[in-house]
Amino acid sequence: MREGPRQVLVIGAGPAGLMAAEAAAKAGAAVTVLDHMPSPARKLLIAGRGGLNLTHSEPLARLLERYGPARDALAPFVHAFPPEALVAWCEALGQPTFVGSSGRVFPRAMKASPLLRAWLARLASQGVALRTRHRWLGFTPDGAQRFATPEGEARHHADATVLALGGASWPRLGSDGGWTALLPGIAIAPLRPANMGFAVAWSDHLRARFAGTPLKRIALAFGGATVRGEAMLTAQGIEGGAVYALSAALRDAIAADGTATLLLDLRPDIDRDALARRVNARPGAVTLSNHLRRAAGLSPAAIALVQEVLHTGAARDDLAALVKALPLRLAAPFPITRAISSAGGIAWSELDDALMLRRHPGLFACGEMLDWEAPTGGYLLQACFATGRAAGRAAAGFTAVPRPPAHPPASERTIHPRAAS
Repeated sequence: MREGPRQVLVIGAGPAGLMAAEAAAKAGAAVTVLDHMPSPARKLLIAGRGGLNLTHSEPLARLLERYGPARDALAPFVHAFPPEALVAWCEALGQPTFVGSSGRVFPRAMKASPLLRAWLARLASQGVALRTRHRWLGFTPDGAQRFATPEGEARHHADATVLALGGASWPRLGSDGGWTALLPGIAIAPLRPANMGFAVAWSDHLRARFAGTPLKRIALAFGGATVRGEAMLTAQGIEGGAVYALSAALRDAIAADGTATLLLDLRPDIDRDALARRVNARPGAVTLSNHLRRAAGLSPAAIALVQEVLHTGAARDDLAALVKALPLRLAAPFPITRAISSAGGIAWSELDDALMLRRHPGLFACGEMLDWEAPTGGYLLQACFATGRAAGRAAAGFTAVPRPPAHPPASERTIHPRAAS
């Protein structure tokens, strides 16, 4: 029997992978993290440019509801590592947090790089090694992991392996979904865009004049759900936080019916009757644009949207109805390459309670590789951290068939905090 600590490979150096590495190292394993990008956690760093929304402060029962059909599958892992534990973990790295007005939790630095530098330094102190430019190629017949490296193919045995390869959004940052072809026989729900915008067939006028213009203090409604927030008009359609909150239902409706109609309330702070008294009697000498600006207080972009719908033949005798429920026909979701996150992944039926693939003893999976999705608001990172921690702890305790020690290639290096620059 081999002496020394158990050997754990973690493939993927995003939040889930690094958390798996930390959990396995804390449990006494010798951990190596491998990633095909030149540096770790690139998607985390980009997400941090917008403030790094770590988690949410709402009650745990409500937070779990945000995971929809995957709620019950994710619940044990989030219960074991809830938002308060994630906050304590962040603050132990010297990054104090605060709760925003929306209930979202952020590091006070409002960016990811200080947190990542401190995290990598702690991982280095635990002996975790990082091998960059290692793209996973699957398995050898004897169970080793194959990697493409700048020096050629490398093979590594371990007692257990954690897959943390992400979904398929933002592929330029490392998550390209290529791993789906490397798990033959494993049920994988197709990867689809999540938290994305939608294509709209704008007129040339609206596209030329208002692409890149925000819509502020609006409300969006679809399928019985209403969300207040902001959106952005783009040359291709509409996106933004309020759209993302409804995007899963909109995406599924388009898949089923070909299109979906999103309702925009351009003045959610005024009830329809009060608005009707203002706008439904337009003086004949006043242009429609000026009337909507003066009587309804609409922005130029909002006025353009009303006119866009009127040009399709909508009735003009109830402008208040249009302002309060402007129908916007969505043709298709934006592609997964520009989505915030992705849906789909390894089916839960393929995993045991410790996130090990039932058909591959010693192989675990976590993060966005699993079949779940969530809206923005801290829920994405919360589940990635929680499942990464669970997979890492389980991998460290897995009893594997003893194997001869692998010879580390020249490209191995110890994690250094400057990798987060």
